[in-house]
Amino acid sequence: MNNLSSKFATEDKNTLFSYIESLNPETIAQLHSPSPEVAALIERRLVGMLGMLPSDDFDVSIETSRGNLGQLMASAMMYGYFLNNAQARMTLEQSWENVEE
Repeated sequence: MNNLSSKFATEDKNTLFSYIESLNPETIAQLHSPSPEVAALIERRLVGMLGMLPSDDFDVSIETSRGNLGQLMASAMMYGYFLNNAQARMTLEQSWENVEE
């Protein structure tokens, strides 16, 4: 990384770190764990990607490489961030609607 991009990355990291430090513990806990709705959507997506057979009738095992597992995990994380942002936006829009009324 060249010096200029390293400088911006450090400044961004420090700004983000300062912001996170300024949050109260309840907000951090809320950001840390997804809502039940978001968790259910992530689970449904992963089940759809991996396939799901009833464990009562089948002995299912999935084999993959470390790289593919990393890509699956990254995909699930990005989907989770997207869903959390969508949920936050929905909550904000609903709040604005209540204020306007």
